[in-house]
Amino acid sequence: MKNILGVIFAIITTTSFSQDAKEIIRKAELKMQGESSESVMSMKIVRPTWERTISFKVWSLGTDYSMVLITYPAKEKGQVFLKRKNEMWNYVPSISKMIKLPSSMLSQGWMGSDFSNDDMLKESSLTSDYTHKILGSENVSGYDCYKIELIPNQDAVVVWGKIIKWIDKKENFQIKSEYYDEEMSLVKTEIASDIKKVDDRTIPTHFELIPAGKKQQKTIMTIESADFNKKLDETFFSQQKMKTIK
Repeated sequence: MKNILGVIFAIITTTSFSQDAKEIIRKAELKMQGESSESVMSMKIVRPTWERTISFKVWSLGTDYSMVLITYPAKEKGQVFLKRKNEMWNYVPSISKMIKLPSSMLSQGWMGSDFSNDDMLKESSLTSDYTHKILGSENVSGYDCYKIELIPNQDAVVVWGKIIKWIDKKENFQIKSEYYDEEMSLVKTEIASDIKKVDDRTIPTHFELIPAGKKQQKTIMTIESADFNKKLDETFFSQQKMKTIK
């Protein structure tokens, strides 16, 4: 009887722990995206022999819809990326061409950066596409964080074999993330900083993505401004809008 009760208690505890981990990730995901949002961002791509900066605007609605408009540099200005449910598109105004992006391009670097197409267009959902487990607590950059492991669901179309995230216990923002491939080798690490009040919430605004084993290489992304819970609907995220948005 004692063994049976112990097993039942272990199952209940593990299930509750898993649900707590999923809820923490859900809150962290919602914290950065809101129900909807409009953001202005910049990205600095750093390589051993060169650097370049890209500026862009981002609109999102939940996890199913997002649109990114390049505003700088002049060569790429006007390019638009669209994610609409399970489809991704890229509009190139210089050649007036609409290109459908296959799922095989999810892991490729967005605009030559260390951020993938999946990172920028949010094709996968941290909440829905992964199982979650709290590994413990750690202090990262002065913030008391939950350390949470994310393992992809068997049928999920995702890039990573595993993700580990450190989520601030007080404000529910992600302060550090590690991304692993299917062989469980570390691919890249993201460090968030410059925590400040943006619109109605406190979030990191500076993100450094550092690939493993590549010296003097990283991508820095900065949130310049953001308007959360902006009035947007599904019709905004259309191929026609891609051609006219500014």
